[in-house]
Amino acid sequence: MADFSYQNQSDSMVVLRCIGSKGFYLERVLFPLESILFEAPEESKVEVWGNELYGPRLEERIRVSPEKEDLPIAS
Repeated sequence: MADFSYQNQSDSMVVLRCIGSKGFYLERVLFPLESILFEAPEESKVEVWGNELYGPRLEERIRVSPEKEDLPIAS
């Protein structure tokens, strides 16, 4: 397991989804400037979804790494 933190720096709500091994799943709504800290299996995939007039929009993909840095995933 690795520690992961994220802060919503936008001016609107986003949905954070984390999908990991062995059925790990976490989904949370984050308000503007809200932060979240949790443990997730290493190499889990985090997606941050925002909202546009036409529907949801994928804003960011991140991979949970065991080091102190969280690595973005190419789209």
